[in-house]
Formats: sequence, structure tokens, C-alpha cells
Amino acid sequence: MRGVFKIKKFDIAIIGAGPIGLFAANFAHLHGLKTIVFDSLEEVGGQPKLLYPFKKIFDIPVFASITGRNLITQLKLQAEKNASFSLNHRVSEINHDDDHFLIDHEFLVKSVIIATGTGSFSPKKFPLKMDKEQTKHVHYYIREPKKFAKQTIGVFGGGDSALDWALELAQQPDTQIKLIHRRNEFRGLEGSLTQLKSLKNVEILTPYLPKTLQLVNNQLSIGLKQVGTTTINQQIFDQIVVAYGFRANNNFVRKWGVNLSGGQITVSSEMKTNIPGIYAIGDATTYPGRVPVIGLGFGEAQIAITSIMRSLFPEKTLTIHSTSI
Repeated sequence: MRGVFKIKKFDIAIIGAGPIGLFAANFAHLHGLKTIVFDSLEEVGGQPKLLYPFKKIFDIPVFASITGRNLITQLKLQAEKNASFSLNHRVSEINHDDDHFLIDHEFLVKSVIIATGTGSFSPKKFPLKMDKEQTKHVHYYIREPKKFAKQTIGVFGGGDSALDWALELAQQPDTQIKLIHRRNEFRGLEGSLTQLKSLKNVEILTPYLPKTLQLVNNQLSIGLKQVGTTTINQQIFDQIVVAYGFRANNNFVRKWGVNLSGGQITVSSEMKTNIPGIYAIGDATTYPGRVPVIGLGFGEAQIAITSIMRSLFPEKTLTIHSTSI
């Protein structure tokens, strides 16, 4: 219950403050649209900021490579100047009101852009029962790698996130990394795995599953069961990082009347959903031939906002891009 608020009016509401939502806010500003951006998290950035802040991204135009954190920093610099933000706010209700949408009884907007990526996500938990003190040593995100220096860290998982975290933490002084996976084969990039194998402070343990857990002298003593045997390999960790992936979905948009196909939002070539005035962009969407890359999402943001401008201001001669002559 958010209480009673004075109605706030905007041209566009963008739901999702990941890279695509932030870029959309900037592009909306170029067209003079008053914009409000919502996100259920306490800070902007979405998955690049939360899940792979140190990973280098190679498919962003202009940058040969850029980390997830730096990408968000660049997008955030302009977006915070050009739009209003309502963070830690999970949008619950969107009601159609004549030619406007009323969001959570507080925000009146002319158009809505859904930029939620793969949707609200939560980490897959470590599969052993833990008490409060044990849980303090278990991490699903890493914000400050330096805090893991001079410790023995267990990284559980076999995908890119696990390999990326292991590589990042291995750079910390006097840190020992043990990468544990339930298979001998990894799903992450072969180059990352090769780099890890070359590091003297990294040990790779496969195929093992966590079986037992105790807190001993403020360290986690975890029994690793070798897959296919009864052998238990007892390991001691100061901290562990769990990279088993995330559960994510956009099913919450169904209650707004928005159609989904396979968990993603169906859109037209103008990024329109089945609800007039509601658009969707980025990895939240599906259409024939789409590929899930950030650069494509930037283009979809431009398409959606151009479509919105034509709808809201049909009498205007629209300047499509900043290089118009």
C-alpha cells in the first residue's frame, strides 16, 4: 500500500532501469518527452550492474569493449539529468483512463514502455539448509571484490557468471579460488576457463555437488560429494559465491492485459504490444528473427519512441535523428 499521493503527470513511463530503459529515457528527452522510470531494484543498472559488472561487453557500438558497470555509469549520467526515477518500486497496476494510463493510482502517463529485460529475477539458492550465521558467508552478487582479498573463496557454478566471478576474485591479493561444478564440462566461455586453469591461485573441482555444510571457526566447512560415487571431499571456505543462475519472468504483465509468447512480450515492428499505448523493448520482447543483444535493444528504444511521438503529436514534423540536415 503506497498511501495517498498527488497525481504526477508524464508523457512516458518506462518500466525497467536497465541499459535499454536508461537509453530510452535519454532518447525520449531528445524529443522533449517528460519521462518517469520505474524499477523494482534500489538502484539502476539491471543485470549488467548486478550480475556482471566487471565483465567486458564487446557488442556495444563505439566501444571496443566496456564493462557492465562502466556501461551503466555512462548511461546513468545522462538519464538522471533527463528523467525522473521511482526506484524500489515494483509497478503493480496499470489502468487505462481515456487517453492516459494510471500507474499505481499515482502516475498519469500518455504512453508506457516495458523495458524489463527477462523480467524480475531472483538467484537460485544454494541447495543446503543454512542458519543465519552460515548465510552471512554465502553471496549471490559481488559488489566489492576487494572485500574478498586474502581469503579462500568457493565459487559454485559452471556458466559464464561463475567463470567471470572466479576470474575477478582471483585478481585480489593472496586470494585462493576453488571453482566447483557438478560436471566436468563447463557452459561458460572456453577462453575464460583456459585463463582460470593457468592461474596458480585457482583450483577447479569437478564433478562435485555440495552435500553437507557446517560453520567451524567462522568458516564454512562444506562436504563435496563426487558425482557417481560416495566420496566426500571436505573443503574449508571463508566465503562462497553461488552462480547457479537466476529465475526470471515477465508474467506479471499479463494482469495489465499484455500478451506473452513463451514468457516474452509479442510486439509489432513499431514495438507495439496488443494494448494501444503500451510498447515493449529489449529482451522483454519477441518477434521473428530477434537476437538478445544490448545494441539491438537501443535501436528498439528509438523505434518505440519515434512511434510514440507520431501517435502523440501527429501534427508535428518529426525529426527522427540528431543528424538530420
